[in-house]
Amino acid sequence: MARMVIRPDVEALPGYHFTAHDHPVKLDQNESAWDLPEPLRSEALSRLARAPLHRYPQLYAERVRAAIAAREDWPELGVVVAGGSNVLIQATVIAAGLGRRVLCVTPSFSVYGIQARLMAADLRQVPLGEGFALPRAALLEELAEGEGVHFLAAPMAPTGNPVAVEDVTALAQAGAGRWLTVVDEAYGAFAGSDFRAAAREVPGTLSLRTLSKAYGLAGVRLGYALTAPALAQQLQKVVLPFSVSALQASLVETVLEAPAFVDERIALVRSERERLHAALRSRAGVEVFPSVTNFLLLRVADAEATYRGLSDQGVLVRRQDHLPGLAGCLRVSVGRPEENDAFMAALDACSLAPEGVRHANA
Repeated sequence: MARMVIRPDVEALPGYHFTAHDHPVKLDQNESAWDLPEPLRSEALSRLARAPLHRYPQLYAERVRAAIAAREDWPELGVVVAGGSNVLIQATVIAAGLGRRVLCVTPSFSVYGIQARLMAADLRQVPLGEGFALPRAALLEELAEGEGVHFLAAPMAPTGNPVAVEDVTALAQAGAGRWLTVVDEAYGAFAGSDFRAAAREVPGTLSLRTLSKAYGLAGVRLGYALTAPALAQQLQKVVLPFSVSALQASLVETVLEAPAFVDERIALVRSERERLHAALRSRAGVEVFPSVTNFLLLRVADAEATYRGLSDQGVLVRRQDHLPGLAGCLRVSVGRPEENDAFMAALDACSLAPEGVRHANA
């Protein structure tokens, strides 16, 4: 029986659940609304067709690592590549959190806490302050004792607000020598933020990045860490060898050789984000929060009814009302202009439905 062989920490933890739905307008996972430009897709597939699939890929995805290092102006030996930033989150907990502590704010990206619980680490979660403010003082108190891994999403998720450079620097410095500080910059491209300086200057700090968001490669699954070469060497021990496939490498190498399209996509997302934010602010009964990411968090009177009403009209968003401090909240990704228009039209229609969100928008 599983109960006889599986650790109690694993048995006690619910699995990571996500139910896929087939909706015409999909705005629930913070993905890019745009796929790869056709010339790049064709080039990537052509490169893949030439890949020796009967051979193992490069041990540590060296060509991908070199391309990332050039793109990020970073020492190549300070780059660690893996099949998604989630893999690197797990790796940091294994490398520095086992038998120690994992620190993060709440609400935040759920994988931090899941990995802490799976690894039987001492999970410390500090609630966000008023207006989702970073609880700097409380985090500094936690960092003053113990050792382990500190995850800090900058910008924050799922709330979408920015984190100040001075806060990241102060927290990283407070943990230096005892804590591994992981600055998760998954949404940094949309905010125009950059915390590489902390990873470069403060010992024990790394910048965690992904190609899933701004680059639009969520289906490829590739993330990377930027840190000091000595720390990267230790982290690399935890990432399984040959973990980046030839398929992933072919796509990523192609994109990194011609990344100009990314800046255009980021500008489109920012423009649509501000347009969508303004439209939501004009709706009675909807509270929308400021965001520097590719998603918006909004609060309505009845999140379940609103979610259901939108879904019935073919628009998929993400419920967040189960998270601490996010009662009544939904999260909507910024999509293409026509998708954002469809979302707003569906939201307005919901407000007129007897079982919908009329009371939320009254």
